[in-house]
Amino acid sequence: MRDSIHKYFQVGTIQWMSYPDRDVTDAVRAIGRDDFFDAVEVCQIPDKKKREEVRKLLVQSHLKVCYGAQPRLLGPGLNPNNTDEEGRRKAEATLMEAIDEAEELGAGGIAFLAGKWQEETKDLAYAQLLKTTGNLCSYAASKGMMVELEVFDYDMDKAALIGPAPYAARFAADMRMKHSNFGLLVDLSHFPTTYETSRFVIRTLRPYITHLHFGNAVVKKGCEAYGDQHPRFGFPNSANDVEELRDFFQVLREEGFFCPDDPYVLSMEVKPWKDEDADIVMANTKRVVNRAWALLED
Repeated sequence: MRDSIHKYFQVGTIQWMSYPDRDVTDAVRAIGRDDFFDAVEVCQIPDKKKREEVRKLLVQSHLKVCYGAQPRLLGPGLNPNNTDEEGRRKAEATLMEAIDEAEELGAGGIAFLAGKWQEETKDLAYAQLLKTTGNLCSYAASKGMMVELEVFDYDMDKAALIGPAPYAARFAADMRMKHSNFGLLVDLSHFPTTYETSRFVIRTLRPYITHLHFGNAVVKKGCEAYGDQHPRFGFPNSANDVEELRDFFQVLREEGFFCPDDPYVLSMEVKPWKDEDADIVMANTKRVVNRAWALLED
């Protein structure tokens, strides 16, 4: 592809994945100094002083800021589709706080994920998730902000209610009936964990996708980093590499996601495994992006 990827996408990275062991201020500073990135995704920063430091760095950076609320749920085990109403309310409360924090940091919305589910209560869990998400969208709309639900695996690791892709499409359609500020976040690294392809996921969810991630996964049982662990490209027994990312780009182009006038955020979600060097893993990911993009035919 002769045109730069930056013409069509705001290329980002996920701060807490890229630098899991680095102070958030130092991590944001490093990303802000790297002109490969057009966007950064941050998460909860409990310390008010540090949050203000990060906010100032983001203001200087000219980066598009996104806010991931997934750690707010995964860490304490909160479930926005909890069939117990008190549990659902607790999850909703932290996501409401996330909207306020995202606004403070200059983000235009939040992303989150559905919680775990059980077959016998699946319909009730779906209704609970609609309730939570609708309340979030109403509050976010009052601030001119978006709410995005990330599609995860349903039986491998996170075991979230949403996906797979057809179920995510049903949920998004239900949400869009009342809330135009709702969208879906899809991640190439999750496609192998839902037993789906880029073509199937993108075509199925085309009207509802507002945000994109890419990365890698190991889906061979018994292998190191099995599940939703986002290892580097080239990791042993992993599912995605240059060819899978090139195919992802190809499908995105075919389905109309190359939008130079209003580019989608496309963030790498890759983290170092055990004692791997975070900067080398970052460089690894950029090399894979550059190679996959170069192989994309004009």
